[in-house]
Amino acid sequence: MTTDKYLLRRFDTQAEETIDTRVLETIPFDYPGSATEVVYETEEFTSVCPWTGLPDFAHLTITYTPERSLVELKSLKYYLTSFRNVGILQEHAVNRMLRDLVSLLDPSSLTVEASYNERGGLRTRATARYERELGRDGRGQH
Repeated sequence: MTTDKYLLRRFDTQAEETIDTRVLETIPFDYPGSATEVVYETEEFTSVCPWTGLPDFAHLTITYTPERSLVELKSLKYYLTSFRNVGILQEHAVNRMLRDLVSLLDPSSLTVEASYNERGGLRTRATARYERELGRDGRGQH
């Protein structure tokens, strides 16, 4: 009987706690209430499978309607790069980004979508959405 030579092979991964939220910064948005849609895209988002340590590559799209703040782009790039060696499920990665960015920006709405490269014959697209609840006066509640 042959043994599975891949059974014990794995690459080291970092824990989710190493995702660097401290690097994120905001800049003022001068047009609150304007329904401006901001879209950031990259073909270079990478994290790793938490079980194998093999890389997951994705086309990442972050879309939001700002209120008072925009995310500073250099800080966003460093934040996204901090996922690079983190062992995180694809579906969890988009939810983690959503949570971190909503906490940072307090936007009217925010969507994170990742279209992962095919692996093992399957392609994955994961989407996480946030919409601010409206109060009785039709304005956003926090």
